[in-house]
Amino acid sequence: MLTKLEKELNKVLPRQNVLTDIEERYAYSFDASENQSADSKIADAVVFTETIEEVQKVVKIANKLNIPIICRGAGTNTVGSCIPVAGGIILNFSKMNKILELNTQNMTIKVQPGVTVGEIQNIAEKNNLFYPPDPSNLKVSTIGGSIAQNSAGARCFKYGSTKNYVLDLKIVTADGNVISTGSNTVKNTVGYDLNSIFTGSEGTLGIVVEATLKLIPKPQETQVLMAYFDDINNTIKCVNQIISQKIYPSTIDFMDKNALTTVEQFYPTGLMTDKDSALLIEIDGDYESVLKSKYNICQILTLNNAVNIQYSKNAQDAENIWRARRSSMSACAKLKPNVTTDDIIVPRDNLAQLVKGVQQICKKYNLSSCLVGHVGDGSIHPQIPVDFSDKAEYTNYKQAKIEMYELAIALGGTISGEHGIGLEKKPYISKAVESGALNYMRQIKKIFDPNNILNPYKIF
Repeated sequence: MLTKLEKELNKVLPRQNVLTDIEERYAYSFDASENQSADSKIADAVVFTETIEEVQKVVKIANKLNIPIICRGAGTNTVGSCIPVAGGIILNFSKMNKILELNTQNMTIKVQPGVTVGEIQNIAEKNNLFYPPDPSNLKVSTIGGSIAQNSAGARCFKYGSTKNYVLDLKIVTADGNVISTGSNTVKNTVGYDLNSIFTGSEGTLGIVVEATLKLIPKPQETQVLMAYFDDINNTIKCVNQIISQKIYPSTIDFMDKNALTTVEQFYPTGLMTDKDSALLIEIDGDYESVLKSKYNICQILTLNNAVNIQYSKNAQDAENIWRARRSSMSACAKLKPNVTTDDIIVPRDNLAQLVKGVQQICKKYNLSSCLVGHVGDGSIHPQIPVDFSDKAEYTNYKQAKIEMYELAIALGGTISGEHGIGLEKKPYISKAVESGALNYMRQIKKIFDPNNILNPYKIF
């Protein structure tokens, strides 16, 4: 099969764009999930496409040979969405990385799937525009991956997630045809919303080969605050009070004591490691509104016993504060051979219970953890360093994860707010999604992918 597949691929792609050596295939068969599935296979081939027509040809080969095809951007997803559990073709989009059109009048941008979110943000801001979705690894995270997972990031509280900016997608379907799912207009109620069906589908329904995204005007002013607390209850109380006062920062992020200490240990930026927790708050808008919001937020922070409030005086200060938050995962990775990050979300009124509950669960199973999260949305990311070669520790980690999901659901939340399901959360999806709805999801998968070749055995 491998020889036949290689011959078929070499007919439609330049030879240098088809990798079949075992070392090459192995390197592209993992992502950031630290997945430990014993039955996982490696890819049969890794291909780099440069045009939509080449993607179509590869999909038709996959259909002809009845072999899976798994799309891959930067491989930064944390739920195993890029892992070829049944072998197959890894379709890498690193060579489809062009910005095709920036329309400043319509405030839209058309891109190929391999363009990074950071590149989209940079070109938008150079033209006084703004693309808000803000995953922590935006410098390498591709827009194709962001659409596949419906990534959100820190600014989701005010601006929403990737799906709120998708106007039109060009999709290669499971039979190798091309469809368009939307339009170039900011409003469109013609038929079903196919953009929403494909966004967040993790490459299981179709392959995104082009995206037209909405941009918005760039905020005139941005201010970043960092506030420290001795009591986590005050930290969470602040979040709800800020929002109840009709103040809408672009970001309200959280770091617990372990996260502060770990980041400062490995990436020193002057964090106060003797405090229980901290809030990172970003405000944006026109100069007057930012000034007013900053004053009102500082009043609320002070009333809730914030022991120290720092704020950025310039762009470099803001970058330093953000670097501390974005470094939490890589800092945590230095504590053990493996590091996992999760993604659970609850209604904000249950946020304190979620944070304390996760801390207690980790303590119960003797696991260290660094809790960070986008608490304006009610979501947290428990980052847990683990030694997977230690069977007892790995077993504890798996049990702790189950209890975290059960806690989130019991508090009216769910098991993923922005990371997706992939392989890692597949066993738990029935706990979070009602059986009737899950059945319709499976039927949708069969309609779009009757031969089950598009990223099979993910989500369900």
